[in-house]
Amino acid sequence: MTTTPDIWEPLEPALSVRQVLTLERVLAGEPEVVAGASHLDRPVRWVHVAEAADVGVMLSGGEMVLTTGVLLAGDEEKQAEYVRSLHRADAAAVVLGLGRAFPAAPAVMRRAAERCGLPMVVLHRPFPFAELTEEVQSRLVRRKFAAVSLSEAVRTELTALITAGAPLQRLLDEVARHSACPVVVTNLAHRVLGTAGERPAVDDVLRDWERIARQAGGTEGDGWIRAELGGRGERWGRIVLCGYRGDTATGRLLADRAAEALVLHRMLGGGAACSWEEQSAQSLLTDLVSGVVPARQLLPRARAAGLPVNRRTFVPLVVRDGDTPRLDRLLRLLGLPGLVAELADGATAVLLSLPRDQDAGALAAHFAARLRTESGRARTVVAAADPRGVWDDVPAGLREARHVADAVADSAAALDLPPVVRLRDVHLRGLIRLLRDDPHVQSFAERELDGLLCETEEDLLSVLRTYLATGRNKSRTAQLHHVSRPALYRRLESIQVRLGVDLDDFEQAASVHIALLAHDAQQQ
Repeated sequence: MTTTPDIWEPLEPALSVRQVLTLERVLAGEPEVVAGASHLDRPVRWVHVAEAADVGVMLSGGEMVLTTGVLLAGDEEKQAEYVRSLHRADAAAVVLGLGRAFPAAPAVMRRAAERCGLPMVVLHRPFPFAELTEEVQSRLVRRKFAAVSLSEAVRTELTALITAGAPLQRLLDEVARHSACPVVVTNLAHRVLGTAGERPAVDDVLRDWERIARQAGGTEGDGWIRAELGGRGERWGRIVLCGYRGDTATGRLLADRAAEALVLHRMLGGGAACSWEEQSAQSLLTDLVSGVVPARQLLPRARAAGLPVNRRTFVPLVVRDGDTPRLDRLLRLLGLPGLVAELADGATAVLLSLPRDQDAGALAAHFAARLRTESGRARTVVAAADPRGVWDDVPAGLREARHVADAVADSAAALDLPPVVRLRDVHLRGLIRLLRDDPHVQSFAERELDGLLCETEEDLLSVLRTYLATGRNKSRTAQLHHVSRPALYRRLESIQVRLGVDLDDFEQAASVHIALLAHDAQQQ
């Protein structure tokens, strides 16, 4: 029965020349490195016994070549050419068994190996090459099998997640669990669409993402392993294993399996890469609004997501009944850098990032006006907090904008609101919203409205709401409810009887109005 490697631990790097020399069987031959000592970390792909002078033509790279040099004795030119041919073939090292042909390390071979940077090792005691070959080959075969098993395990698990409808983040978490390093998905512009891994390590990667993105887009090295995302001849992104500690070949297998899964995830989801951008923005803005993660810790994620953050003015907005794709397209159309994300209950957060010399208020108003034109909704609510000049103040600004949007959510049609609604525009309604969970406020609302809170009186409650929201304007209330004035008078009279109040009395009307605001806030 075979088992796959522990998925929490990356496979160790392929055997290096240094590691081969520490094997018990090799130590019995008393190995001595006589040249190329600074290159002992070269990976060994295979072990090959060869005596032919033109051995280089038999190799494909990465081999540790074992020889007694019997065909090289007495010919220094052959000795030097033997080493040069190994270098040209990109051999990992040459191991010379001392004996009748060479009682000591030949100076010519040693000098040639040093010039080529090829590790040269001599064995001072007779050593059966077959034992070394068997030992190393078996280790390499086991590692190859383990790598293939790991690759198949990853493919199976990711496919199962996709079949179960798992979101992108769940797939990335699984890839990070297998690779034990930060995982980043980007579009072709290096904008980060998703991350996974230990949060401190991910933050370290994102903090220097501009440099890393250039590195990830070029030659692989130092554990930075990438795989392209795309299909049908079109690339649309890439996945990067950042600082993978295992051998490169295994890392490439993991990256390839992950890329296959992500492409399949996109195809089955019927979405485009931009939907991943929306998920990334939603995760970031949700974390900002919640305040669970300090804003300073979210700054690398914002920068990596493509949001300008240096010397900027941030404008927090919340749009009620906004269409996220439409809002995102509108930002691009207006040339406004920002992030868009759906929060909950029909609220969509928009965080603008503007140069400090631009008029944030005017741009927010222009955005709101264009949104109303694009959506065809004259009463679309665009709530805003005052511009923030410091990133750490953005979460409070988003929460303030959300509060303002919620405060006018149910009565926007009855209120005369400016294009962009701010805290100063919601007055008493905003205060009641903040206090809606207070037991005293809840008790007050129930007591004041007790006669209208049953289901059969919903129509009268609606009339009362409009009447008070319009400043007790009977003509406007009748118009909005499509009834005659006499019919409205009868309904108002019925309301006053049920509540035991006189709505013509300012204080009593104000008390009922506050109770109704509290009641509506509690229902949201």
